[in-house]
Amino acid sequence: MKSDIENRRDIEHLVNSFYDKVKKDDLIGFIFNDVAKVNWEKHLPVMYDFWENIIFFTNKYSGNPMIVHTHLSQRIPLTKEHFSRWIKLFTETVDELFEGNKAMIAKEKAKSIATIMQVKISGQI
Repeated sequence: MKSDIENRRDIEHLVNSFYDKVKKDDLIGFIFNDVAKVNWEKHLPVMYDFWENIIFFTNKYSGNPMIVHTHLSQRIPLTKEHFSRWIKLFTETVDELFEGNKAMIAKEKAKSIATIMQVKISGQI
């Protein structure tokens, strides 16, 4: 039986595992690697704070992901397929590593966040 997401170490494991998949993905990997040219050493700790805040309400994250993704979408149109793949990879990663209430919350929040961004950026559902 898998454990639930319980602490920052679990968040880091989830985020690292998820982005390892994203970097190699044939549909969205190039957006992170070639278009955004993500500086992973800088980006991953921000994502740890973001997801730790989402799941545990730590108030460690301060930022506006909507602005970042809107600017990115001006460089390459982010499509429904891109958002769907992001959700699929995130959900798969959570399910592979964890189970429980916090894991369910993480998946629900990821789907909600991606859907809101998708609607605001591309106008698609």
